Amino acid sequence: MLSVKSECLDRIVPLGEVHLRTAIREYVTHYHRERPHQGLGNELILPDEGPPPAHGVVCRRERLGGLLNHYYRRAV
Repeated sequence: MLSVKSECLDRIVPLGEVHLRTAIREYVTHYHRERPHQGLGNELILPDEGPPPAHGVVCRRERLGGLLNHYYRRAV
């Protein structure tokens, strides 16, 4: 998977096997659940149930210390 190398592993220095496995696990979760894909019409591979709320506070979920960010609306 070229994405994991260019978007994640090229930007961190793994401090052992556990750190490397954690980084890859976090990236794969981000890739499948939070990152839109052009080949799928900018849809997610594993979308949450139902459409996102149209109104609400914009929140940020960060992974890997802010290397990966996902912005979403919290329902009111």
